[in-house]
Amino acid sequence: MATETSVNYDRTKELKQFDDTKTGVKGLVDSGILNVPKIFVRPAEDLAADELNSSQKTIEVPVIDLSNIGDSIRRKEIVNEVKIASGEWGFFQVINHGIPLSVLDEMIEGIRLFNEQDLELKKEMYSRDSAKKVRFHSNFDLYTSKTADWRDTLQLTFLDSDPDPSQMPPVCR
Repeated sequence: MATETSVNYDRTKELKQFDDTKTGVKGLVDSGILNVPKIFVRPAEDLAADELNSSQKTIEVPVIDLSNIGDSIRRKEIVNEVKIASGEWGFFQVINHGIPLSVLDEMIEGIRLFNEQDLELKKEMYSRDSAKKVRFHSNFDLYTSKTADWRDTLQLTFLDSDPDPSQMPPVCR
């Protein structure tokens, strides 16, 4: 792909072309691209600002310990920790959750298998429809963020009901 100047660069068009492939970031890599598309490149001024700010902060991912969650006082503390970590960071690490390591390993293997499966199977699940309980997509905020993130997501949402295994990709069941 020829390098485009900012004068004739159409970000919306490039975003749509990427999204329409329904292959995500891994699809780009598998296609043999030689250059990272401009939609994924952060402007130099953003990087410089991050560099200035990073020297002033110690970055530590919040860790939430679920020990003694049955105790009502500790439960309130945990809920508050989740609220703070979610609001300030958007994510956190959970420890002492009681999920066996074998289950976590199987989950990671399922995701690896999903990402390595035939592209046509993944395309069937690609969607921006947030009402779908199971969907594959790249960048939930693709059209609104300043720079797209180099990531793909398999999203499973079962807040209102138990998961229906038939909705999940077979490699993830």
